[in-house]
Amino acid sequence: MELDNIDFQILRVLSENSRIQWKDLGEQIHMTGQAVGNRIKKLEESGVIKAYSLIVDEMKLGLTYTAFIIIYMKTADHDSFIRLMNVRKEVLEVHRVSGEGCYHLKVIVNSQEQLNLFLNKILDHGNYTLYLSIQEIKLRNSLTAT
Repeated sequence: MELDNIDFQILRVLSENSRIQWKDLGEQIHMTGQAVGNRIKKLEESGVIKAYSLIVDEMKLGLTYTAFIIIYMKTADHDSFIRLMNVRKEVLEVHRVSGEGCYHLKVIVNSQEQLNLFLNKILDHGNYTLYLSIQEIKLRNSLTAT
């Protein structure tokens, strides 16, 4: 599907508020709500829009430490590691990567003790390098028209 400027405008507005009513979105980009809805359905059906997400204020949940972890696997059998990542609530993102390490993780924990316990589980699968976040600069859901 080839996107035009209107599609990018729709994606930008949805990235700021995915719950916006089609009518309200249409008013922002000078279209009817029905026309916006038709475009959104096409974006969903073509796979351009894969999912809608929720941004949670971790501080209000009491989750205060954000860590980025690079995993260096000991073995070529990654299945048990992937299963572990899928059940751990502190794991927000897991990316298999090229370059340094095998996986990059983003985790949020509420204590150093919880982080240490998690890191001990990681050692069953490989070694790691740990980076703690000191400030969040930008959220990932921002889109701009090209």
